[in-house]
Amino acid sequence: MKLVKAVVQDKDSSKLVEGLVEKGFRSTKLASTGGFLKAGNTTLLIGVEDPEVGEVLSSIRAICQAREELVTPMAPMGSGAVESYIPYPIEVQVGGATVFVVDVAQFHRY
Repeated sequence: MKLVKAVVQDKDSSKLVEGLVEKGFRSTKLASTGGFLKAGNTTLLIGVEDPEVGEVLSSIRAICQAREELVTPMAPMGSGAVESYIPYPIEVQVGGATVFVVDVAQFHRY
């Protein structure tokens, strides 16, 4: 058995959960925050049998596409030069998914 941990953008999470449910996969949804943009993310925990990992990864890949967005960075905290800081929008890549697949020694459902 494997545990698939998928960190996805909040905008993709509902569609991904629906897609997984349609294919018979259960998941646990956890709110998380990204370090770079301080934006909301969702971490999904998905327990699957070894042969099903490929199907789960295919669903994640199909639904969680990377895309470009304009964002305005926040002023650095604790900086003395805040008044001279003018935030300009920058284009960054968002979306996609960061996925970890790990072995599960035991699994119990009560």
